[in-house]
Amino acid sequence: MPVTAVTTDPESLTMTLVAEVDAPPARVWRAFTEPSQLERFWGPPGWPATFTTFDFTVGGRAEYAMTSPAGEKARGTWEFLSIDPETGYEVLDSFVGDDGRVDENLPSTRMRYTFEQTASGSRVTNVSHFSSAEALDQIVEMGAVEGSTMAFNQLDQVVADLREYALGKGTRTEILDDVHVRITRLIEGSRDLVWRAHNDPDLMRRWLLGPDGWRMTVCEIDPSVGGRYRYAWAPEEGTEGEEFGFDGETLLSEPPVRAVTTEHMTGTDFPSTTNDLSLYEEDGVTLLTLLIEYPDKETRDMVLATGMTDGMEASYGRLEGVLAA
Repeated sequence: MPVTAVTTDPESLTMTLVAEVDAPPARVWRAFTEPSQLERFWGPPGWPATFTTFDFTVGGRAEYAMTSPAGEKARGTWEFLSIDPETGYEVLDSFVGDDGRVDENLPSTRMRYTFEQTASGSRVTNVSHFSSAEALDQIVEMGAVEGSTMAFNQLDQVVADLREYALGKGTRTEILDDVHVRITRLIEGSRDLVWRAHNDPDLMRRWLLGPDGWRMTVCEIDPSVGGRYRYAWAPEEGTEGEEFGFDGETLLSEPPVRAVTTEHMTGTDFPSTTNDLSLYEEDGVTLLTLLIEYPDKETRDMVLATGMTDGMEASYGRLEGVLAA
C-alpha cells in the first residue's frame, strides 16, 4: 500500500499524508494533474470522483463531485494557488453545495502537494493547512484520515501499466476493512463490450456460471435505477450441489462506467450486500473493479470462505472467451 503515514499536528494546524509510489515523479505528476487519472483515486473506494472542470493554471479552478453507491454527491473545488511543474502545486480546497457555492459551514483547506524522486520511485507528500484547531478536528472527525488513506492506496494501479500490473494475477481479492472487499480482474476487451456482457441476458448465460458443471437457469435484468434483477444456477447432471440464486435492485447506473446493485440470496433471510462495479479501459483492456460492502465482518468471512474468488475467476475466464468470439 502506498500510504506510509498520516499525521495531524494541532500546534502547526496541519495534517500530513506521505505515500511511496513505485513510479518516477513524471508519471506521478500525470496522475495528479490529469482529470482522467485523478478520477481513478481521488475519493475512497465507493466514492469515486468526477471532475467537471480542471483549469490547471495559477488562479484556475477544478470542480469535482464524489458519488456514493446510493447516488449521494459530495462536491468540492480547488483554486490553484501555485504550480511548480513536476515537483508540486498548492490549492485552496473547499466544500461546495449543489449550487456550486462554497459551503461556509465547512472549513476550506490550503493543501500543498510535493513529488520527490526516491531510490525506488517517488514520494508524495500532502500537507493540509487549517485555519484553526476546530477546523482540523472537524475534518478529522469527518473521516479525513481514513478516507485519504483508502483513496491514495489506489495509486499503485493508477501509475502502473495495466497489462503489467495485472499480468498473471487473475482475479484478485483484497480485504479493505471489516465490511469492504475489493475484487479486481483485467479483461481482454473494450469497456463497452464488458459492460454489455454484464447487461445482456443472452451473453451472461454464456459466462456467468462459476465453476465448471453449472448452468444459469434464470437471468432477468432491469438495469435502470430502481429496476430489479434475478439470477439462478443449477448443477449439471453429475455435479454435486443445490440450485441457488440472487436477486436485487439497481441503485446507480452510469453506462459504461459504473453500476451499483444490492445482492440478496433468494429464498433466505441473509442480509443483502452492496456491489459497486466500475470499469476502466486502457490500451484495449478493461480493469474491472467490484467493491462489495457486507453488513458485518462475520458475513464477509462466511462468503469469502465459500471459494468465491475461484468461482469468479472461472467466470471471468469464460467472459474473455465470449468477448474474443
